[in-house]
Amino acid sequence: MDVFGEALKDQFTKPPAETLWVHNSFDYPEEMPVDIYFRNEDEMPELELKALNLCKGKVLDVGAGVGSHALVLQKRGFNVTGMDISASAVEIMKQRGLKQAIEGDILTYKDQKYDTLLFMMNGIGLTGSISGLKTFLNRVKGLLNPGGQLVFDSSDLSYLYEDIPFPSKGYYGEVSFRYEYKLIKGNWFKWIYIDQKTLADLAKAIGWTTEIIFEDDQDQYLARLTL
Repeated sequence: MDVFGEALKDQFTKPPAETLWVHNSFDYPEEMPVDIYFRNEDEMPELELKALNLCKGKVLDVGAGVGSHALVLQKRGFNVTGMDISASAVEIMKQRGLKQAIEGDILTYKDQKYDTLLFMMNGIGLTGSISGLKTFLNRVKGLLNPGGQLVFDSSDLSYLYEDIPFPSKGYYGEVSFRYEYKLIKGNWFKWIYIDQKTLADLAKAIGWTTEIIFEDDQDQYLARLTL
């Protein structure tokens, strides 16, 4: 069941949605406000606005949710497509007025090429692990036009381990999540938060140049990768 999609549908059709819980592998479950996915441009934080300003050419908004960022770009005149793995999210994008919305998984997608691949709200985390990110950065080269770019935000999770030891195996930014909505729990899925140095070193080794565009006061940063 698309637990996340059910919460989005309720928020869209009969707000407010009930509590959406996010279970994780490192701490207690957290409440995720569903209305955050329906923000307009005035409600977006500086980091996201800077990311939108970096976009150029033909844009694919990956993990677009209900299309809030893609709708801003569309209003600015961009040729933008919103992609999400959730069929419910894609349907809501269309109902909200996004002209191009597709259900799909960027890890297997190969239909078109773009000038900008945009991943907001740590969307790059869908690669799941260090090895998954390496594989993705190699494969995604085929989805970019010459001069294309990846634009995404992430964060350094080292602050979680100030009072406890770092994990003995794997990278400390590799975590797992599951959604719970109306007492229904979805499947666990892997996610990665990557620190700036690890990202830059990993990307350089496979031909990418990393620029850190912005850092906020919550350990989040905005990156642009180019070939």
